[in-house]
Amino acid sequence: MEWKLFADLAERAGDRHVAVDVEPGESVEDALDALLDGRDDLRERVLDEDGQLGDGINVLRNGAEIHTREDGLETTLEDGDELAMFPPVSGG
Repeated sequence: MEWKLFADLAERAGDRHVAVDVEPGESVEDALDALLDGRDDLRERVLDEDGQLGDGINVLRNGAEIHTREDGLETTLEDGDELAMFPPVSGG
């Protein structure tokens, strides 16, 4: 499975595309744990002090935001899924 990371998340991870070792049937949370393993700088940016996704961090599975259109971090992964993560978006 591969994560697509954007903006400063890609910088902190060292690449815009990061492959993780998870299988179909595992959860988005499993894939997130695999992504953050050994990437403390990224972990600090993505998770709050309680270990939850930080405010404004957007996680998508196949283009659908997991908290509004899926089952949150418990969303089950399927073969061929695409995962993406965006930092908070601001502007005007």
